[in-house]
Amino acid sequence: MREYTYGPFQSRRLKLSLGIDILPKCKKCTFDCVYCEIGTTEKNQLVSPEYRIKAPPSHGFRKELISILKHVPHLQSITFGYNGEPTLNENILEFLEIAINVRNEMKWIQEKPKLTLFTNSSTLYSKEIRERVMQFDLILAKLEAATDMDFKRTNRPHKDVPDIETIIDSLIKLKREMPENNELAIQCLFFNSYRDDFIPNDNPKNIEKVAHAIKRIKPDLVQIYSIARIPAQYYVFAIDEERKQQIVKKFRNILKNDSIKVNYY
Repeated sequence: MREYTYGPFQSRRLKLSLGIDILPKCKKCTFDCVYCEIGTTEKNQLVSPEYRIKAPPSHGFRKELISILKHVPHLQSITFGYNGEPTLNENILEFLEIAINVRNEMKWIQEKPKLTLFTNSSTLYSKEIRERVMQFDLILAKLEAATDMDFKRTNRPHKDVPDIETIIDSLIKLKREMPENNELAIQCLFFNSYRDDFIPNDNPKNIEKVAHAIKRIKPDLVQIYSIARIPAQYYVFAIDEERKQQIVKKFRNILKNDSIKVNYY
């Protein structure tokens, strides 16, 4: 029975990916996003960005990785993050070090798989967290709201999470501080709503503000996508292909920067 890994699976954004969950016992997150595809963040699971878990890898982590990776020499990403916010685990770099060592020992058909991290960006105001995060080959950082109202409605953050402008500033700092060969992707999940009294983040003001924030961050890549599984709240639903294309066009018009790739999924 596996303790840490799931997949490999075909990812919309990462292609063939093996997931690594370093919070395997229970979900701990700083957000309770309305669209979350692993369910609602319960009160005892919603935590401050200052909250830390000490959960080092067990002796079985390395063995588990090897036992799977030897069967997928064409793997393209080893991806950290699933059950909550992985940067809350104080021991994240211990997991990363083992993954790097195992990856370097294996034989690959093409390039070595990237070591990728999903983060909701809420902890990146901490320099210590940024120093840990920037050691990953690819960082997928969430930013799908750029007004405080949209942020609170969409991500429903813990009360101690900083405001959205602080989060944007922390992403600017992260990109500046990262090693040149490592990449930052900004993930933007947009959705619609059935409820007249709930404004979705797919509204013109928010989309424009997110695009202007990304222009300041200067990431390598922007990934626009929508809900693909059952969301935490019944009243939100996926935007369609045409709407994604409209958002891509809007972003490109605002960014005016060909070095920032804008893709949709």
